[in-house]
Amino acid sequence: MPRTSRKRSTLANRAIVASAALLLGGGGLVAVNVYASAGEGDSNQSATRTQNAGQSVSTIDCPDVATQDQLANVPDAARPEVDRNLALIDSQITEAYKRFADEKAQIERDPQFADNAILNPLKDKRAATLERIALSIGRVAERPQGLEGLAPCTLRAGNSPAQGGQGQNGGQNGGQGDGQNGGQDPGQNGGQGDGQNGGQQGQDGGQGDGQNGGQDGGQDGGQGDGGQNGGGQAGNGPEASDFVDITTVQPNVKKARTARGGSKGTFTTDCGVNEAGKFNSDNVIVAPGVSNGAHHMHDYVGNQANDAFATDDSLAAGETSCLNQGDKSTYYWPVLRLQNGQDEADANVDGGGKEGNVGEIQTPSQVTLTFAGSPKSKVTAMPRFLRIITGDAKAFTNGDANANASWSCTGFEDRQLKDKYPICPEGSQVVRSFKFQSCWDGQNADSANHRTHVAFADQNGRCQNGFKAIPQLQQRVVYDVPPGPGFAVDSFPEQLHKPITDHGDFINVFDDNLMKKVVNCVNGGRKCK
Repeated sequence: MPRTSRKRSTLANRAIVASAALLLGGGGLVAVNVYASAGEGDSNQSATRTQNAGQSVSTIDCPDVATQDQLANVPDAARPEVDRNLALIDSQITEAYKRFADEKAQIERDPQFADNAILNPLKDKRAATLERIALSIGRVAERPQGLEGLAPCTLRAGNSPAQGGQGQNGGQNGGQGDGQNGGQDPGQNGGQGDGQNGGQQGQDGGQGDGQNGGQDGGQDGGQGDGGQNGGGQAGNGPEASDFVDITTVQPNVKKARTARGGSKGTFTTDCGVNEAGKFNSDNVIVAPGVSNGAHHMHDYVGNQANDAFATDDSLAAGETSCLNQGDKSTYYWPVLRLQNGQDEADANVDGGGKEGNVGEIQTPSQVTLTFAGSPKSKVTAMPRFLRIITGDAKAFTNGDANANASWSCTGFEDRQLKDKYPICPEGSQVVRSFKFQSCWDGQNADSANHRTHVAFADQNGRCQNGFKAIPQLQQRVVYDVPPGPGFAVDSFPEQLHKPITDHGDFINVFDDNLMKKVVNCVNGGRKCK
């Protein structure tokens, strides 16, 4: 798509937007863009269809097909067709969501209307697509059983997130306050963690209820679904309760100690801040060969040849924005927008305004890409074309098992949030942090669900189950945006632009010599560029 015209926030538009979204004296928030949601979630999550007319509903909750055990080992011969059909399932939900948003008032008056007009047609489409997935696998391997049970979807009442605690990372993230979930967001998750996120729950009661209770009760009571936020700028979020004053959050970052034999060095690569304005709504990892496979816009730094149709060969031959031309890796994440009423060039295209992603795209003021070591061992080289995804674009409905991105403010980065956007004080900037999986299975550059070939270290910093430590990519993306509500990441339309859905993608296209330098720097305890 053509370059999008945008500017970093100035003090002038800082004042304009801040005037529409300010902190009140008591720490509450005024209204921001709110919207109903439709999305995918695990079939075991606690989502139930609204039964009573007049009760607010906010999401279509569907089992997340891509993460099911039946698709954990898709044969290579079936992968292209399976990937295309998984992308089609996302498109079906997006279409159903649009109908849901258009008919929301009638659904609240007559929940049966949702069954007839939205849920049943969606079920039929999903059933046909799931059958094609089963057939494509069955041609080359044993046909997966039980996929048909994933076809039905439900309406979720209110704005309740899916409950976490299911999924692969179970106990892995417990103590990685500096890296992942454990201790990152005490007080923010409202009890989501479910034994997965270490010691979160004890502190969630205090802040999750005390802090958000005051905000939600006092400010959101009339805003949520029918009041001034009923449509918002795009109609799909976020809402006031998605923001928290960073100064009220207690420090929660804990770092694992580096033991003897660990690797203390770092390698930093400078790939710019996407000054060229390279955006698209593709995702070559999750939906290869499918245009608009992400249903939201991504920022790209590094490799400039990345789109849905990129191959290992085209990436290897592509140009790079990195100063070190030996790094042709691709680094991408959802764009951040000011929801300030300013249209972008994508206001009327798929992945942009057509899917509820509106507002002025913000160029980061800083992007830092660092590869760090393991606190317990030396690291081994990443294989070329290794693909890693951190975070979960559907975490609002899937639960937080894979929600690893975090939010903070400059000057307050000992306080990390996972399911809240930070409200930074004047002079402080918003920070997005992504820490990628640092353990590799030693064999595969990718896996069917794009996760099981890599893993996070355990709470002591060790790789388990025969996995090897690799340099850990740590991304830090900083934005100069107005204080207070009024910004959000792009998301699948059904995910409400929730901060917990933030995620990052990486494909390693370092040349062999530069990767050797990375490993030597990290293992040698040096800081290199």
